[in-house]
Amino acid sequence: MNEIDKHRRKWLALSSAAMGIALLPGRVFATLSTPRPRILVVNNINTGETLKTEFFDGKRYNKDELARLNHLFRDYRAEKVKSIDPALFDHLYRLQVMLGGVNRPVQLISGYRSLATNNSMREPGSGVAKHSYHTLGQAMDFHIQGIELSNIRKAALKMRMGGVGYYPRSNFVHIDTGPARTW
Repeated sequence: MNEIDKHRRKWLALSSAAMGIALLPGRVFATLSTPRPRILVVNNINTGETLKTEFFDGKRYNKDELARLNHLFRDYRAEKVKSIDPALFDHLYRLQVMLGGVNRPVQLISGYRSLATNNSMREPGSGVAKHSYHTLGQAMDFHIQGIELSNIRKAALKMRMGGVGYYPRSNFVHIDTGPARTW
C-alpha cells in the first residue's frame, strides 16, 4: 500500500467519526459530554404531587433528591416505595433535552408497581406484563406537557437506551432501563 492510500484511509476514518458525532443532536451530545446538573419537574397525576429536583449535581447523584423521586414514583395504591434505577431519571432528562422540553413538566402515570398491584392490573388486553420492569423500579409511563406523544416516542427510540412502548390511546409512552426493544 502506498503512502497516499494510507493517508486517504486515515482521513476517511476521521471523517466518518466526525460525521457520526455530527449526527447526534447538539443538545444531547452536550448533555452526554458535559458534566452539568440534571433537573426534573415531575407531576404524579394520580396523587397530585409535583416535584422539582436537581437529582444530579454534575458530578454525583444527590441521595436526598433520589429519595424524593423514589417517593413520588412509589406504588400509590399499596403505598410502597422502592429505589428507582437512577438511569431511568437520566433517560428522562436526556429525552427532555433532546425534545427541548427541559422546563416542561413530566406527567407521571405509573412508576414503581408492587407485584400485588401489577398482578391486579393484569387483565387480558391490558398490556400489563407479568414480569414488568415497573416491579423492579426500572420503568415509567408518562407524557410531557406540551410535547406530542409521537415525538416523545421517536426521540426515545432514537436514543436506544432501553425499552420503549407506545400507547397513544392511553396518552403515554413507556420507557425502561432494560434491553433496547420496542412495542
